[in-house]
Amino acid sequence: MSTAIQDHAAQALRTGTLPGLPDQLHIDGHWRPAVAGGRMEAIDPGTEKPFAECPAGTAEDVDIAVASSARAYQEVWRHAAPAQRATILRDAARLVRARVEHLAVAETLNCGKPLAESRDDVETVARLLDYYGGAADKLQGDTIPLGGNFVSYNQLEPVGVTAHIVPWNFPMFSMMRGVAPALAAGCTTVVKPAETSSITALLLAGILSEAGLPQGVCNVVTGTGAAVGEPLSLHPEVRHVTFTGSVDTGRRVMQNAARHIASVTLELGGKSPAIVLADCDLDHAVEDMLEAIYLNAGQVCSAGSRLVIERSVHDAFIEKFSARARALTIGHGLKNPAIGAINSRRQLDRITAAVDGARARGIRIAAGGGRTVDPDSGAGWFFQPTILDDVPADDPVVREEIFGPVLCVQIVDTVEEALRAANGTDYGLAACIYTKDIQKALGLARDIDAGQVTVNQYFAGGIYTPFGGNKLSGFGREKGLEALRNYCRIKNVTIRI
Repeated sequence: MSTAIQDHAAQALRTGTLPGLPDQLHIDGHWRPAVAGGRMEAIDPGTEKPFAECPAGTAEDVDIAVASSARAYQEVWRHAAPAQRATILRDAARLVRARVEHLAVAETLNCGKPLAESRDDVETVARLLDYYGGAADKLQGDTIPLGGNFVSYNQLEPVGVTAHIVPWNFPMFSMMRGVAPALAAGCTTVVKPAETSSITALLLAGILSEAGLPQGVCNVVTGTGAAVGEPLSLHPEVRHVTFTGSVDTGRRVMQNAARHIASVTLELGGKSPAIVLADCDLDHAVEDMLEAIYLNAGQVCSAGSRLVIERSVHDAFIEKFSARARALTIGHGLKNPAIGAINSRRQLDRITAAVDGARARGIRIAAGGGRTVDPDSGAGWFFQPTILDDVPADDPVVREEIFGPVLCVQIVDTVEEALRAANGTDYGLAACIYTKDIQKALGLARDIDAGQVTVNQYFAGGIYTPFGGNKLSGFGREKGLEALRNYCRIKNVTIRI
């Protein structure tokens, strides 16, 4: 990691904050306070102390932001040449890369993850801007061969004002995963960041404005879900809502959007299986699964939180995996440990309750199993990398999302039993298969009920492959070219000549 980013991190550790952090809403191309004047503290999960403040917005701020985006859509952005949109998005990508150190340190303070992970997130944001910048001038319709004296064609139009309700686990990435394709398609955007991780969304809004994005095309309103998210999803001028978060909140968002017949993209919970078959490269599976479950302290919607493993290799896998899990370093994200902080005390309490419940039911804990702190400061919200072994299929920790560094192990005897286990929850977000047998891999990939299936590498594909869930994991797809569909509508024109 570069000396510059280490210097930024050292400064933040020493002072508890970072220079240049925004403390106002970004609406209509300007920084402004919330109408009601409310404020919220931004808490560093690694210290449990505030490192910044931002406005506590309300429905009044939402109305102003949506009106700004509606005006920008009607008067400016929908008429902008696709090549102009492309240029602005690519210019924003360059600005993001030029400020990687500041953004990465801010993101670690924002949500608690290790600095290396935040650094990767910043680069991913830049790639998203480049990727959808490259797509902006390639959104083409098609012709329909009616024959005779008719010409018929479909053209793609932007849907209009879009709302983006962003989760706390990947604040910058999740924001740009929706905003970049929306802007490329010609839509305008209003972003509501998670209340526990709002700062970097404001930083990105400022960068987009600096890159030349017209006023009102991207607005950011910080605040609570009740005060900002609810009125935003209810707003009659919002034509599409992209939401990432819990199933219960997703239901509410969909109900709100239905009132004015707006479309939605929902990326909700997951309880994703990683199937380890006896013929796989076991050492590779062990190393890959460490990232699958412990990336961002397990606070990943698509984390490999269930290990479905054939009995004949179970003991060898668990012995190796447990040793590696126990050796993972834990600490403040700016010290770049393997495992960073849990985003909030509330989430830490949820993780603790789930593991304590499993312990009380007699489930064996092969590693971890409890809260911990930053070993240097004795503070912060941390949970040990945990393995719950040989868990029954009907146990709550198998069926319910924990959203923490907790791996639940299910033992099976056949490939058919592995498939039943993989499909045995109400979720269907992601899955991975570890095997050297291509027939088994293709058969399982065909039959697993999930939106994304990978083989022999859990987080394969990156921003270029469509991502989204089935069942309670939601619907619609983000990333890749498929994401552009969320923000386009088709108009057919037929002419008699």
